This record gives sequence, C-alpha cells and structure tokens, in this order.
Amino acid sequence: MDKQKKFYVTTPIYYINDVPHIGHTCTTVIADVMARYRRLKGDSVFFLTGTDEHGQKVAESAEKDGLEPQVYCDKIAPRFKKAWVDLNIGFDFFIRTTDSRHKKVVCDLLQKVYDNGDVYRGKYEGLYCVGCEKFLTESDLVDGKCPIHPPERTIEQVEENWFFKLSKYVPQLIKLIENDKTNYIFPEGKRTEVLSKLKGGVNDISISRANVKWGIPVPWDKTQTIYVWFDALINYYSATQFVDKKKDFWPADLHLLGKEILWFHTVIWQAMLLSAGLFLPKKVYIHSFYMIDGQKMSKSLGNMISPGQLTDLFGIDGTKYLIMSSFPGENDSDVGIERFKEKYTADLANNLGNLISRVAKLSEGLSFKTEKVGVFDKKFDEFFEKFDFCGAIKYIFDKWIDTSNAELNKIQPWKLKKDDKKRVEVLEKCVKNLRKTAFHLSVIMPSTGERIEEIFEGEIKALKNPLFPRIKK
Repeated sequence: MDKQKKFYVTTPIYYINDVPHIGHTCTTVIADVMARYRRLKGDSVFFLTGTDEHGQKVAESAEKDGLEPQVYCDKIAPRFKKAWVDLNIGFDFFIRTTDSRHKKVVCDLLQKVYDNGDVYRGKYEGLYCVGCEKFLTESDLVDGKCPIHPPERTIEQVEENWFFKLSKYVPQLIKLIENDKTNYIFPEGKRTEVLSKLKGGVNDISISRANVKWGIPVPWDKTQTIYVWFDALINYYSATQFVDKKKDFWPADLHLLGKEILWFHTVIWQAMLLSAGLFLPKKVYIHSFYMIDGQKMSKSLGNMISPGQLTDLFGIDGTKYLIMSSFPGENDSDVGIERFKEKYTADLANNLGNLISRVAKLSEGLSFKTEKVGVFDKKFDEFFEKFDFCGAIKYIFDKWIDTSNAELNKIQPWKLKKDDKKRVEVLEKCVKNLRKTAFHLSVIMPSTGERIEEIFEGEIKALKNPLFPRIKK
C-alpha cells in the first residue's frame, strides 16, 4: 500500500430476507459520507457493504417462495445493491456471505479459534429468537419474549452444539474498553452499556447449529453449520483477504451499525478476533433508531420508509441531506414523510436553493476570482470527528448560507447599479461563501456540490431551473 493514510469503513451486512428501509439507508448514507470525507482529505479509502445470506430465516423464506436457498439469495441480493447504486452510494465492494471466497476465510478463522482451544462441545438449552437468529439471555427478554419480534418467534431450543469460550475474553475486553487509548466503542453511552453487561457476567455462546442446513459447514464437524452471526461478522475481515490489494486495510478503522446489533459487534466479534490472533477494529460507532411519527418502525404498522420513496420525493442529494440532518446518534430521531417535506422545503428549497438562484441572477455576466476550496474548515472537521453530523450541517448553514442571506438583505444589491462597488463586493462575498458551502456539502450531496461549483466557477449565468424543486402538496 502507498504512503496515503488508509481508512476502512463498513456498514453491517443486511439480512437478505428484509427489504431496504430508512434504517439501512441511514447507516449506509453515513458510511458513504465518511468515505467521501476521508477521500477529500487525501486518504486511501475502502468502503464495504453487502448482504447476510445464510441461516434459518433465509431457508424458510426460500421454501415459501418454492426456491432453493441459493437461487432465492441470487434473486433478492441485487435489491440491496440496486438501492445503494440508485442512491449514489460509492461503496468499493459489495460482499455476499454466499461468496465461496468468504466461506473459505470463515472456515480458516474458525479453525484458528478451534486450534487455540477456544471451542468445545456442549448442550444449549434456553430461548432462541427465530427472527433475530439469536440465543436469548434474561437481559434480552421483555415479558419472557424477544421485544423485537412476535412472541411466537421466541422458542425453547435444546441442541448439542459447539461453544465458543466467550467468557475467557471478558477480562481482556473490559481492560481494553476501560482504557481510553484502546477503547473502541462510541458513543460514551454505548460504552457504558457494554461494560455494565460484561461486568454482570457473560456465558459462553453456541457457534453452530445442528438443524439449520443453509449455512457453512463447521470445518471439523460437517453435521453442523456455523451459526449465522459468526459467519456474518467475519465478512469485515474476509473482504480484505480476497478483494484485490486490500489486505493492508485490516483492521477496520470504523464499523458503523445500529444499536440492535451492539453486543455482536463490540463483544463477540472482538473476542473472536482475539482468539484468532487478529487485530481489533479501531472504532465501532453505534447509532440509535428512527421513530416514524412517534412510533417504532415495523412491517405490521405499515410505516416503513424505503430509500426509493425518499428519492422519488426529494431526489438523491435531498434524501442524503434529510438522512444526515436527522441522524439518530446517541438518541432516537423522530421523522416522517411530512416532516421531511417541511425540512426539505425550509432548508433546501427556500434557503440554500433560493440563495443560489438569487446570487446567480444578480451576478449574471460577472466572473469572480474566488479560489476553489480544497481544505475543510477546522470546526467542520471537529464536528465530523465527533460524528455530530447535525452540528456539521448547522455550521455550514450558520457560517456561509445564513450569513450570505443576511448580507444580501442588508445591502439589497438589486436596488444598486450593476457596477456599484457595494453590489459587486456583496455578490463576490456570497459567491465565495457558496463555493465553501459547495465543498463542505459535497461529502453529503456530491452532485449538488458539483453543480454549485459549475454555476459560480466562471462567468455566471442565471439558473433556468431551481436546484431544489418545490414539492407539490
């Protein structure tokens, strides 16, 4: 690898029997924005996303459709890939866990864990959620059931399985997380949550299934398949091992994920890597959920929002802006189509879009020698380093957009002659601010950033069409 600083960012791999919704879209857009941000800073970036295709739920869905599991996966996986391509997500590789190259790395890593003496045969007796494909502990339960899926999906399970000595690595994980220099869990609230659970006592976990045929066979016991979560987590490492010239990208610099899969990514994954003798990811950032008009998003309520719905209404860049400006960081974010319409109209159509149109019209025929921006503002960098995307967007609006609008309203250049010094000065200042806006917004809205640059780079012409068309009611 060359002397460029490397940056490896991942989304979770999305479960294939789901359909892309605003939750998936949020994580993927954030990963895309971080990748674009680091590329503009000159880093060498590897951005990974993909689909999780093994396990009981996939086998059930395939059977329902009268298809073999692999045929079903080949039919469904492109939906996620297309959703991200349609949203102009600049991923570098789309991984599928049915890829034979991934399967080989999974088996090799699990064999290392086995050879290290961290796997033993035992009996699992307890509750299992078919919806989560997850063995449940007391702390996972609400009224004795999985809180995420219908009660009937929580079943009693008794199986002879292979177990991983997770408990062996708890002291090491606690030490890593408590040390500020080695802590990898962000934000702080999630770090506290994980530490509390680790200190409360952790049991070893089953890493194989006896009655689930749709999975990767356990290397030393072909009568069992590898538990889907063990298989899925390894994708972050496996991609670096078989994608061309990506081996040096491990360990991952940033795993992005939603809070429902916090434990797998901050405890189980790290313990697996420690057992296999591999480097740990540097940072795991866990975001919260979207609420839709005050309610939890669910298929049964029919309030799921798809990326296609958003792009049809707001365009690609408009959708990305709305996702970023409502990012559910430490707390859940309440959104909805009507709220998005209001924000799009206020921020993009009425504010930024109107400013661009006004300045372009008033500056028609002029050309300003403002320098092209190539470096991020220090304060903007600080917001990004803290994952405060709402703060970063507010900073752009406060510093360059709202300032320009205030200056225009104060000077009122439309009342002055074309060659009036005050008129030229205020327009030049606005163009300079808009070019700074274009550069900083380009990590979120790449096409919009390019378009603003085109408008104000040379001789300026009035716009024939607004950048952000108003939404019909």
